[in-house]
Amino acid sequence: MNQKIAIQVDDLTVAYNYKPVLWDIDLIVPEGVLMAIVGPNGAGKSTLIKSILGIIDPIAGSVTIYDKPYAKQRKLVAYVPQKGSVDWDFPTTAIDVVMMGTYGSLGWIKRPGAKEKKASLEALEKVGMLAFKNRQISQLSGGQQQRVFLARALVQNASIYFMDEPFQGVDATTEIAIINILKELRKAGKTVVVVHHDLQTVPEYFDWVTFLNVKKIATGPVKDIFNDDNLTKTYGINYKVAVSK
Repeated sequence: MNQKIAIQVDDLTVAYNYKPVLWDIDLIVPEGVLMAIVGPNGAGKSTLIKSILGIIDPIAGSVTIYDKPYAKQRKLVAYVPQKGSVDWDFPTTAIDVVMMGTYGSLGWIKRPGAKEKKASLEALEKVGMLAFKNRQISQLSGGQQQRVFLARALVQNASIYFMDEPFQGVDATTEIAIINILKELRKAGKTVVVVHHDLQTVPEYFDWVTFLNVKKIATGPVKDIFNDDNLTKTYGINYKVAVSK
């Protein structure tokens, strides 16, 4: 593999109440890929991302980001959580949410200034939300809220982006806008990891895929491993997916 390794997971095991949710996961994600994590409900997809980010502590194993622990590489990483995990009633505007993405580079003492506000406005414009900059996030639609959180990730100018079901509950227009931005990030050499449910769109949207069902079933280029055999192993039934060639 000539590409740099952006993310490496070794022997990762996570359990809730002594029940394994992830079991002995080994995973290498090359730099510059747009990767989907797919698997059935309860497969551990969100848990894998949260373990990589240190939100959940594994009972075994290790994770490195560009050969160093996540704690030392935090500034290289941006995260868009699941919509359901966000308090959308929190009284704040779209521009304020996006500017929160600049805090990591500023530290806790400095406050965002003109440079950070300009970058935040540009990120809102990129996701088509500039006109809503002063709108309370609770007054936005689900798709609009997701675009705002994507803008917050963009303003971090990270090297690696983790997104937990970014297409959940969004309209078709928003989905197309989001995937186009993710493809732009990949084109710029960024690494993008997405928990994804719609198997039909995997070949169209992604160039790399990881099949997960508590254990890692397979990982690699979509063109090589997105097939009926791996789908059947992952979902436990004879699985056929219509893939446009």
